[in-house]
Parts: sequence; C-alpha cells; structure tokens
Amino acid sequence: MTFNPLKEKGIPLDKQQRNWHQIVAKPYKKQKVDCYTRTRQILMNGIEVEAWGFKHQFNRFVPNIDLEDKENISRIGRIENQQQMTCNWLTPADQSVLETTLGYEQVAVDLTAWLAQNEPDKYVKETFDFGLLEDFDHLYRYSQFAYMTESIEPSDIVQGKTDVIVGRPTQHHHNCNGLRLRNYYDKNTASPQTKVNILTVLSGEQQTHNFYAEHGFMYGDHVLRETYAEIKDVEEEHVTMYESLIDPSETMFEKALLHEFTEVCNYYTCLEDEEDEEIKKYWEIFLDMEIGHLKLVADMLKKYEKRDPEEIIGNEIIIPCRFKSQKAYVQKVLESEVNKRLAPDGKYYDSMDKIPADWASYKIQEKAAEISAPSENCIKLIEHYYDRDIVEASENLKNKEVTLLKNGLQDIAVAHNTVMPDKLQEMIDYHEKREQEKEKII
Repeated sequence: MTFNPLKEKGIPLDKQQRNWHQIVAKPYKKQKVDCYTRTRQILMNGIEVEAWGFKHQFNRFVPNIDLEDKENISRIGRIENQQQMTCNWLTPADQSVLETTLGYEQVAVDLTAWLAQNEPDKYVKETFDFGLLEDFDHLYRYSQFAYMTESIEPSDIVQGKTDVIVGRPTQHHHNCNGLRLRNYYDKNTASPQTKVNILTVLSGEQQTHNFYAEHGFMYGDHVLRETYAEIKDVEEEHVTMYESLIDPSETMFEKALLHEFTEVCNYYTCLEDEEDEEIKKYWEIFLDMEIGHLKLVADMLKKYEKRDPEEIIGNEIIIPCRFKSQKAYVQKVLESEVNKRLAPDGKYYDSMDKIPADWASYKIQEKAAEISAPSENCIKLIEHYYDRDIVEASENLKNKEVTLLKNGLQDIAVAHNTVMPDKLQEMIDYHEKREQEKEKII
C-alpha cells in the first residue's frame, strides 16, 4: 500500500498548538530504553532543529510573498520549535553527557550505514561511506572516556548493536575545508530518495555538532574537553561536506518543500518502527502535524512557482532510515576504505598512497596536533585504567584491530602522542597476559 503524504488529511495548522504539559513530555528511563528508541529521539531532535532554523532563513531571504503565507511559515516554525522541545526533552536528567554522546555517535554510524546502502546515487553513497568511518572512530574514542570517567561500558548504551573499535583515526579527519566540498546533485534529475537522504544525515550531523558545542565543556577533565572540541570541529566539516551535495540552484520554495517532506518521511519511519508505545504517540501526532505543514508549503509552491510538488518529491513516502544493526556493512567498509582520504581535486576520494606531499590537509593537521591529538591521549589514558583500549566487537573483528590502525594511519602529519600499531599490540598482549593470570588465581 502506497502512502502519498500530499493526499493525506493531516492536522490543520490552526489545531496544532499544544499546552506545556503536552510539549514537555515524560522522559524515557535510561535503564530500560531500547537503544534505537534513543537514536530515533536524537535524530528527530536534529531534524526539527534544521527545520526550525530553515523557517527563519526563509523569512529573512524570501521577499514578495503574501502576508498570510509569511505568517504561516513563522507559525510552522513555532510549532517545530515546540516539537523539537518534545523530542529533545525525552532525554532523562540522569543520562549523562557522555551517555548521550554515545547515543549521538550510534545515530551517526547506523544512520549513515543505512543511507549508504539505500542511496541510488553512487557518488553520494561514496560520500556517506567516507563520513561513516569517521563517526565510527568517534564512537570508539568517546567510549574510552565513558569507561574511565563514568564506568560506562559502551554496551550499556549501544546494546551490542554497533561495534566499538578503531576506525579512520580522528586526528586525520581534520582537513582543508575546501576539500570537503563535494559535487552537488542536479535538482532536475536527482531522486527524491537522494534529496531526503542528504537532508536527513545533514540534520543529524549538524545537531551532533551543536550538542558537542553546548555540552563539551561540562567535564573537568581537560583531555576530554579537548576531545569534544576536536570532534566538534570534525562535525563542522561533516556539515560542510553533506550540505555541499545539495543543488544550490533549488529555490527557497523547493527547499521548504523538501524540508517538510523530510520531516514527514522520518516521522513516518519512526512511527512504523517504534516499540515504545508512549513515545510512539508523539511520532504519530508529529507525523500528522508535518503533513499539515507539507500541504501548506506545497500550496505555496503551486501559487508562487506554478509547479506541481510531485515533480520534486514524487507521490510516495521515502524511508530515510530503519534503525537496525549495521555491523556487517560497517565492517566491510572499514576493512576496504579506512585508508581513503579526500582527493586533492576536492571532488573524489583516493587511497593514502595517491595523496601528494603538498596535500592541503597536511598543514591543517600538523597545526591542530602540534602539541598533541586529544583523541590519541584518551588511548594512552585508558592504558592506565584497563591495560588496553575498550573494544566491543566480534572476535573476528577484534583480531583485526592492529591491522585496521596500521592501515588507517598516515605517514605524514601524525601527532607525536599517537598510539602506534606496535604499541597497541603491546597493550593487547599485556592485557591478555594479566587476564590469564587472574584466571589462575580464581
């Protein structure tokens, strides 16, 4: 059965105002919540932040529309601000910043992996795969701090659905931002799936950046604070990379329609997949609200551009993401692409052996890590707590960790405090020896 949101009834804008008891929802219990309920909640927070921000850009830059339409855009922005509060404040007060951080990185890994496998444009898919391995390494770095600072096992949050092991090392994610700029799709030929996929991952990455910007200072450990700063900077690069995939010649009315359609598609998928009945109620009502928003914006497109909205978004719902374990796909990309870098032409990707010595990103990386790379310090610190790094993955993947690190490290612009493959192997061997000695005592 097809679902065409333009044909659905939805909730009229005049009936969407809620009271404060409805807006500020009862949070989930962190001890009981399914990890993918948390990831849906985190993603929809980001989707709403992007939608809300775009409404303000629309009203700042679109002239010569009727006052009633301008008012409707501002009223939609107000409703989406309230939806964002509901989504974000489902987070319980006793969930720490680091616990929430692991949730953010699980979103990034499993969302991007799903999108890559369901992306019809090969170039866009390659971009998703490239970003995936960077977020994968962020999850690994933060997991070390979660264990050291709050005795959190990564599985407490990711619940075994997402592997935790080294990816493309974070110190190598810092690039000349010009190299992050991608080729953008052609708005006239790109699939609605591609457009929704990009807006979805862009919203998630932007909100990850915002969360780290607003919460990274909340720990006293200076290395952890620096690590939040380092990874926040990478998230800024991700926002640059993903937004550059969007055709800049889209009109503001096209963009408004795509924003509303992206919200509809994501809430539709949340509603289909959610198992928590209390939270599912919010996905249902927000889906109906967004259908109301979509229809209003579709009418504006018809009115001001004399265009059929189905030319842009089609006549069926798009599935942006089914949150489920992506371990097999991530491992495949990890083993084959951990050595990829942004090519000097700024458009493609090359293996490290093809990157020239005057690559623009080397200067950025050397300056950033001239004292040390915080993301490497966390591995040095965890050695004192646990003998070796915290890894949660299948034995098959665990056994490949040193090789993955070796393949992911550059020869140029490597921080002096980097944990090199031979040192990592030494840590692993020492830990195994200690564990064996414990077994004998017991």
